[in-house]
Amino acid sequence: MLEPNPQNGQKKLLLVLGAMLLISVVIGVIATIASP
Repeated sequence: MLEPNPQNGQKKLLLVLGAMLLISVVIGVIATIASP
């Protein structure tokens, strides 16, 4: 899938990766707090 603007596509990919990383960190923190 070719993007008309590669910069925009790269930024979108970076945003998705950042969101995934943030979600995994949040899940890790919740798991740490929830564990006895």
